[in-house]
Amino acid sequence: MEKWYQKTGSEALGSFGVTTDGLSSEKAAELLKKNGENKLAEGKKKTIPQVFLSQFADLLVIILIIAAIISMFSGNIESTIVIFAVIILNAVLGTVQHVKAEKSLDSLKSLSSPSAKVIRDGKKIEIDSKNVVEGDIIVLEAGDLVVADGRIIHNYSLQVNESSLTGESTNVDKSDETLDGEVPLADRVNMVFSGSLVTYGRALVLVTATGMNTEIGKIADLMNSAKEKKTPLQQSLDKFSSTLAIIIMAISVLVFVLSMAQKGWQWSFDNIIGSLMYAVALAVAAIPEALGSIVTIVQAMGTQKMAKENAVIKDLKAVESLGCVSVICSDKTGTLTQNKMTVQKIFIAGESIREEQLDIKYPSHRRLIYDMVLNNDSSIVDGKGIGDPTEYALIETSRNIGLDEGVIRDTLDREEEVPFDSDRKMMSTKYTLHGVPHVLTKGALDSILDRCVSIAEKDTVRPITDEDKRIILEQNNKYSSEGLRVLTFAYKETGEELTEETEYGYTFLGLVSMIDPPREESKQAVADAIRAGIKPIMITGDHKITASAIAKQIGIMRIGDMAVTGMELDAMDDKELDEKLEKISVYARVSPENKIRIVEAWQKKGNIVSMTGDGVNDAPALKKADIGVAMGITGTEVSKDAASMILQDDNFATIIKAVANGRNVYRNISNAILFLLSGNMAAIITVLFTSLLALPVPFEPVHLLFINLLTDSLPAIAIGMEPPEDGLLSQKPRDPKQGILTKKFTSLMFGLGALISVSVIIAFYLGLQQSPAVASTMAFATLTLARLFHGFNCRSDSSIFKIGFTSNLASIGAFVLGVLLLSLVIFVPGLHSLFAVADIVAPQAGIVLALAAAPTILIQIIKVIIEKIKK
Repeated sequence: MEKWYQKTGSEALGSFGVTTDGLSSEKAAELLKKNGENKLAEGKKKTIPQVFLSQFADLLVIILIIAAIISMFSGNIESTIVIFAVIILNAVLGTVQHVKAEKSLDSLKSLSSPSAKVIRDGKKIEIDSKNVVEGDIIVLEAGDLVVADGRIIHNYSLQVNESSLTGESTNVDKSDETLDGEVPLADRVNMVFSGSLVTYGRALVLVTATGMNTEIGKIADLMNSAKEKKTPLQQSLDKFSSTLAIIIMAISVLVFVLSMAQKGWQWSFDNIIGSLMYAVALAVAAIPEALGSIVTIVQAMGTQKMAKENAVIKDLKAVESLGCVSVICSDKTGTLTQNKMTVQKIFIAGESIREEQLDIKYPSHRRLIYDMVLNNDSSIVDGKGIGDPTEYALIETSRNIGLDEGVIRDTLDREEEVPFDSDRKMMSTKYTLHGVPHVLTKGALDSILDRCVSIAEKDTVRPITDEDKRIILEQNNKYSSEGLRVLTFAYKETGEELTEETEYGYTFLGLVSMIDPPREESKQAVADAIRAGIKPIMITGDHKITASAIAKQIGIMRIGDMAVTGMELDAMDDKELDEKLEKISVYARVSPENKIRIVEAWQKKGNIVSMTGDGVNDAPALKKADIGVAMGITGTEVSKDAASMILQDDNFATIIKAVANGRNVYRNISNAILFLLSGNMAAIITVLFTSLLALPVPFEPVHLLFINLLTDSLPAIAIGMEPPEDGLLSQKPRDPKQGILTKKFTSLMFGLGALISVSVIIAFYLGLQQSPAVASTMAFATLTLARLFHGFNCRSDSSIFKIGFTSNLASIGAFVLGVLLLSLVIFVPGLHSLFAVADIVAPQAGIVLALAAAPTILIQIIKVIIEKIKK
């Protein structure tokens, strides 16, 4: 790849065989045909029908379809309709959840200007930006959007905002000088890049890359290749579904074989269908049909809670991933800092002071304030800074000491000026102060100090000495080492015309240092992250010294930690990075490729990584990370589209709140799954038991679908609304490799299921004394009611007395509504045939109630005993 920044303007023009008169129309047309239009390529997307059909590629769904077909052959049309309705409803929900607009590339495309000013055939013309080709000469002026990457040939004080590409909001002063050696993207000052905005000056630029070959094009390519990862919960559920499907098929075959054996291996149609119905009952009992929907609903409720705390979740699946985040890669500007330059320390009259110590009774202090306010083109309107952030920080200083810059500016007129440019690195203006013409100058120390012949004390001015210059340079280095940005101020009293040639003979006034300070809450948020077992990392486009200073202030960079630049990272091979990774807390001057590499390096170590960002340059890494977090205020549309979460307040502390919320959501989902599976286990044990003893089938498929879809869904959703318990952030992040079916979870599931099944089998036996229909009805009613009671057990590991019966009113509402639905099915004669139930009398209903409540009473007694032992 050509390094255009290392070539002279003439060499670059020669490489394309053009002059500043531009391409001929014929040559441009030829190049356009050969290389294609100046636009970004779009990736292929799945169609909605493809997404919908993919929802059926699941073993559990296939088992349900087989169950529905068997039900249809057995003449049980109601069950067939209900099963198919469930399958289609879940597929629709899955499609809605999966199909989200892939707007990332569209947003990238919208960054291209609809038109561009180019020189063709020696004339300046305006063309559609998609027709710009490599070798074109484009004319850039203030307000233009750069439409392609290019090498600056002639520069006239050009300033460009490249925040969408580099992540740094400060305007970049451009140059047409050749650069030596390897230079990171953010420091290639003789280049302009597609998607950036011209804020000042003008330039003549040779187009060196268009379309997908531009830096933004490379980002688009990275985004296409950055595949979305499945969340830990998705991986757990996928593994769980596969395991469950195999177990169901194995047990269903076993049940079918046992049933046929009991029938003496008589292969009549009725015997085969009867045996298959046992297998269907078991399959329907085992499959938690509503699991996917309930997980989605619980995640959706989590997103609503997070939205109230300024964390907008775009991707539901991201909610539970937050719970096991172990690394947060955070942007510095605006996320950890205030995104607002603030004056910190001022070196004047030989001492370093705070801004509030400025005193206008001293002439040197007064002149410094004049220089800060008058030699300044920014303003503050309705509390919002307009112009360069560094300049309106100076205006805020005057306000902080009680001076109104508006009054000063209205009183004094600017007579002459020499604007800032990147070669001089300074700006000068002329005013008459107290009847004496003054030239006020500010800029870089290396440009101004050698132009000074005197130095201001508090009340007097004296010749400057080499010792003074040594002290000033030392102070400048001290401020810089603290990560502060330093401006130098000087003045002279003169009536001569102000030009570049007369910017000499100054009196040194002082140094003003400033920084984008950390947010007040950042330090506590970083401490909370570390307490939660999360490694916070700063990734920024800013300089290493500045980034390290902020990182130390807020606790990200601790003793023994390292800071590296993007170029230093590029020089490391994967082995070296792997060895140093856990010690690197700050990455500075990074490229989009660097960010993806950092994320991948942590993911290879088995970590769940969250990445924050706001620029176009952040988008690929946001997509690559397990949780991409975009900024709602400063974020570009591209970064928001690529992210799974958007911070409405651009605040790091909000991420930590979201992590706590994510942990609670996962806990609630886990408890809801335990509730569903332990209830299903009770049904499976009952079906197996009756099959082994050659008893009638205890449940019709419609019974089990009624339980799984209606009465079970209500408590499961209520469990998902359980408020967080204390100490969530004191726990270490959940191991993403740890599936749902842990040893503890599986033991609980079998134990609780077995306990409930005892009550159901007793109810079934008692009902058999009257008839198989009554037995089936009592078993169905007992199982339904027992599972409704069981919802209270699964709210927490603690007893209901410890967490509070009314701390989750939704659980009470779910229980009442579930009982009401069951009562309608059991006691309304018109529903009997639809739900395959028989009439039961009051004593039988009383038995059902007692048997259903017994397991929950026993479980709560055990929990209370365990709590007392732990005390």
